[in-house]
Amino acid sequence: MKIDAHHHFWKYDPVRYSWMNESMEILKKDYQPADLQVEIEKAEIGGVVSVQADQSLLETDELLDHATENDFIKGVVGWFPLADPAIEEVLAEYADNPWLKGVRHVVQDEPDDRFILGEAFNEGIRKLEEFDLIYDILIYERQLGASIEFVDLHPNLPFVLDHVAKPRIGDGLMEPWKEQMFEMSRRENVTCKLSGMATEAKWAEWTSDQLRPYMEVALDAFGPDRLMFGSDWPVARLAVDYMPWVNLCREFISSLSTDEREAIEGGNATRVYRLD
Repeated sequence: MKIDAHHHFWKYDPVRYSWMNESMEILKKDYQPADLQVEIEKAEIGGVVSVQADQSLLETDELLDHATENDFIKGVVGWFPLADPAIEEVLAEYADNPWLKGVRHVVQDEPDDRFILGEAFNEGIRKLEEFDLIYDILIYERQLGASIEFVDLHPNLPFVLDHVAKPRIGDGLMEPWKEQMFEMSRRENVTCKLSGMATEAKWAEWTSDQLRPYMEVALDAFGPDRLMFGSDWPVARLAVDYMPWVNLCREFISSLSTDEREAIEGGNATRVYRLD
């Protein structure tokens, strides 16, 4: 089954989704399961992983409800208060939910680029292994060095690196991101999402030729067995619509073997997130 391993839902609320600024008008409306189903059917994608966009248990609950009500939603990466001393009790309340596959925190928005190494935060991360949950790493390129140190603190926990660690595509910069991506890929418990790249370029001006070198680094570093497709819909709509992004990614991997393409387009996500 082809899987979109990264997308979002929301009912737009300017308080809950305050990160949507004046340049993001296209996002300031409701995006719900019926809207995504239209897109994935066109792309012949059979399942999706829903990922948090609001740092609240309310949204985690909403995503889990969507998964219960829609067969094409195969898993949820929610938000939990990882630095809370009571995080184990909070996670225990969700332990029996079959749709909860992982947890994410919006580390990219933290003012301290070494936030991810915080003691309380990592105490929470250690609890994820007890509940068979993975952790999605959402960072900017400048936080990649600290994130490598972070992964080394948890050698037995599966990680997924979102959006190829958001390199500075719009500035045309490859380093130190490239070197650090290869360093991160040495950790075999890390898988990388081929997603969220057009929005790191200039939204109205990017080209596939501009993105391709960054896609090649991700593929060369992690290989087809640890790379997974994601749309980042609807956030990606700031720069690219659903089907054009699918087509761009499929063209990029078109020279790979059938098994390698199938791994990137769904097999790896199914394995890493343990999707039914």
